[in-house]
Amino acid sequence: MRIASPLFAAVAMLLTGIVIFTMLGKNPEQAFYVFFIKPLQTMYGFGELLLKATPLLLCALGLALGFRSNVWNIGAEGQLTMGAIAGGGVALWLGDSGAAWGLPLMLVAGALGGMAWAAVPAYLRNRFNTSEILVTLMLVYIAQLLLSYLVHGPWRDPQGFNFPQSKTFIDAHLIPILIEGTRTNWGFVLGLLLALASWLFSSTTYAGYRMQVAGLAPAAAAYAGFSNKRNVWIALLISGSSAGVAGLCEVAGPIGQLQAQISPGYGFAAIIVAWIGRLHPVGIVFGSLLMSLLYLGGESAQMQMALPSAITGLFQGLLLFYLLAADLFITFRLKNVSVARQSAPVAIVEEAA
Repeated sequence: MRIASPLFAAVAMLLTGIVIFTMLGKNPEQAFYVFFIKPLQTMYGFGELLLKATPLLLCALGLALGFRSNVWNIGAEGQLTMGAIAGGGVALWLGDSGAAWGLPLMLVAGALGGMAWAAVPAYLRNRFNTSEILVTLMLVYIAQLLLSYLVHGPWRDPQGFNFPQSKTFIDAHLIPILIEGTRTNWGFVLGLLLALASWLFSSTTYAGYRMQVAGLAPAAAAYAGFSNKRNVWIALLISGSSAGVAGLCEVAGPIGQLQAQISPGYGFAAIIVAWIGRLHPVGIVFGSLLMSLLYLGGESAQMQMALPSAITGLFQGLLLFYLLAADLFITFRLKNVSVARQSAPVAIVEEAA
């Protein structure tokens, strides 16, 4: 049921979509065609699906590793932004140099930028027992404000007509295109390789085993002498680095420069992707494709049916809501019990065996 629950959540989301489209005065059949079918009818549209799935996949893989060990990184959006800043800063520093090592250096810088931003909540969690949920979330806004300062100030393109953006990166500093005629680049392949690496780490390494035990049975992990502080560092640093690479793939991919807005919320949407995929790398790959389709469908519905931009977030929220509801009834069950001095039975929630 845990494996099937994402399918039930997706079906419930679609059924609720029928009600929503009807209330908005739209033909549900036409709306579903525009939202879920039309974006994939061309090779370019399929390429856009893979392109948008790339940052979702990269962020969700790192987040899932932490979630499995009870480390709750909610700030992948900020780590994505810092990875974009670090990797984009290297591209600006290199300028017109077309050295072959430029792009690999940008990838390393992007990973280190996201890792450094995730190290802050890791240190505070281990040193002062702060909540990594709150710290990672607050750091998102600091990272976004830092990016805004840079593109409005010292890194702004002097020939950019005063727009808040950096200079455009040269072709040598852009990730090569994977499928001709589309914008899909090799970042998606990198995401698939990281999914394989994540599976190998969790299933074959001792560190991955320690983290899974810490998530499933914290008391047993403590009894076995597994270091919780080490798990926190590993989980946050890995998730931060993967989110940083996602940010670099955006600015060195479809955007091609630093801008004040580089992500429509991929870091937050990746949380939903991780849970849709049941925190498993294979499931996360399919979950990222589904979430990417929601982004594409929302854009298509805005242009062709004059629906509001919030329709994308609405479907994402519905998917998460139904997924959590399914998990609730998998873990718990309703039971009728008799209450003293009350004739009618009362439904209570009891944890399932």
